Amino acid sequence: MICRLGVVDQSPVSVGSTPGQALQNSIDLAQRCEVLGYHRYWLAEHHSSQALAGSAPEVLTGRIAAATNTIRVGSGGVMLTHYSAYKVAEQWRMLHALFPHRIDLGLGRAPGSDQTTAAALAKGPGALSAEHYPAQLTELTSFLRDEPNPAGPFRDVRATPAAEGGPSMWLLASSEGSAGIAAHLGLPLVWAHFIAHGPGQAIVDAYRERYRPSEEFPHPTVMLATGAICADTQQEAAFVASSVQRWRASGPTGPIPEPAPPGTPLPGSDNPLFVNQRVNKPLLHGAPEYVKDELESLATSFGAEEVLLVTITHDHAARVRSYELLAEAFELTS
Repeated sequence: MICRLGVVDQSPVSVGSTPGQALQNSIDLAQRCEVLGYHRYWLAEHHSSQALAGSAPEVLTGRIAAATNTIRVGSGGVMLTHYSAYKVAEQWRMLHALFPHRIDLGLGRAPGSDQTTAAALAKGPGALSAEHYPAQLTELTSFLRDEPNPAGPFRDVRATPAAEGGPSMWLLASSEGSAGIAAHLGLPLVWAHFIAHGPGQAIVDAYRERYRPSEEFPHPTVMLATGAICADTQQEAAFVASSVQRWRASGPTGPIPEPAPPGTPLPGSDNPLFVNQRVNKPLLHGAPEYVKDELESLATSFGAEEVLLVTITHDHAARVRSYELLAEAFELTS
């Protein structure tokens, strides 16, 4: 049974709108979701994108935390391989000091961009590849917990500002490799169902079986992140969801297009296999009870008690309505 719902916000930019408006929409949605009873609100990291405005979750997390009062806020996630573990530790210690006991640090190793953009982010001879990710996580954890390796080169370095506790760390995974790292390091797992292909349940089961308890997290913990669009009727939900399907079919490169009437061909539909590879990602859409039942079934199959919803629409009002309907269906404020 799902006990909590949260949000992963990619700050979508719609055709006819601007990235600045997309970021304002994120602030507005976070405030609404807090009132609706959602437990946490995470910001994604994407670079060089015309469609997704959230390139700096560490900045947007602070802005949204300041605009809200109780909802947990964080990253979903920081792509650690682009950055210094020490710099990330200080950024998120700063956020924790400003907003104690409300900050989540979700971490991933995907580039969040194409290879050229990734090279620009980590420019220089010291740039690290994904193979260094486990070592970076270990280093980041030591800085956040103020437990430096006494034999390491940074034994006298401290991440500031000093504050009691720290942000709650989560590892994002869409593959066996990342889930295995989370198990080895004793960190909670967020399974990115909205982008993952393959045997997700088996990978999550293996995470639980191989989990090495840590002081902060003695037991394996799993959250599920999945795509969902809810509307008052099944037909309306299909119409609203056509925006993200058309966007996926077109690349996805440009801003989120307007919805299309039923029967409208997808971009590139002359090559069905190519389109299916782009469009065929998990996305629940429908009326409230249908989406609720599907989410409950999905969460049960993964053994997750908390689900993060990823909702991309052309119209901000439709996105707000989706979260309102699901809050009502799950009785979040009761």
